[in-house]
Amino acid sequence: MNKKLIWKRLLIGCAWVISLGGLVVLMSFIETKKAGVKCTAVNVSIPGGQYFIDKQEVDHIIEVTSHSLVGRPIENINIQELEDKLKANPFIEFAKVYTEMDGVLRVEVSQRQPILRVMNRYDMDFYVDQHGLKIPLSSNFTARVLVANGFIDELFTNRVDSLHTRLAKDLFKAADYIRRDSLWDAQIAQMYVNNDREIELIPRVGNQRILIGNADSLNVKLNNLQAFYKQVLPKVGWDTYKMINVKYTNQVIGIKNENIKADSVKAAKAAKEDSLRTKRDTSQIKL
Repeated sequence: MNKKLIWKRLLIGCAWVISLGGLVVLMSFIETKKAGVKCTAVNVSIPGGQYFIDKQEVDHIIEVTSHSLVGRPIENINIQELEDKLKANPFIEFAKVYTEMDGVLRVEVSQRQPILRVMNRYDMDFYVDQHGLKIPLSSNFTARVLVANGFIDELFTNRVDSLHTRLAKDLFKAADYIRRDSLWDAQIAQMYVNNDREIELIPRVGNQRILIGNADSLNVKLNNLQAFYKQVLPKVGWDTYKMINVKYTNQVIGIKNENIKADSVKAAKAAKEDSLRTKRDTSQIKL
């Protein structure tokens, strides 16, 4: 029994040695063959829509247009250096470069996706991507995303950076929530930060502003707003309120538009004058 076990272990050990040896030989063969291969072409892949970065820009970054890659031996191409060049671009989130046996250099690039454009009170203008990172504007493309402006103190140094202020993080959180909800994505056109550093939403329909304060309990606040839209505004009119305050999670406060009040008073006064004039004219006819 012991001899059988010993022979079994020896056979298994020999199998492993043979397999490893074969693998080493195969890798050596591949490396030998690769050493004689030259770069025949550069294939660039950019999944999804091409917004900030296109193939021409990628070619320029890795110097394809200068013909410094095609024709060069694969072993002389520094793959890591090419990836570092691509990742240094503020609009590129991920980059992978690798070669194939036929000499084709494959370049895969994933670009950042902005979800918010911020215009701070110092006239600095930048995007915030889906991960909450600040990125610069592009001269090639303008993203159609939610815009936030007003009394925003978040600074931008023209490089990829994280958000630092609580207010900027709240703006990002609100923008991310809105874009994920089809109703609010269609309804909310802009965000404004007032001088109390509170967030106001500006809708596409209606002249009122929606005060949410901060990004806490967004689900509750916007559910309350949706109920107000369905139950109240259809009865009183969309322009009745200049401000809808939902920053308190347990109530909705509507602040009426003074112009609406003034117009109502004028209309009532005009109606009363018309009534008196009609009565006076009738009396004159009787006389």
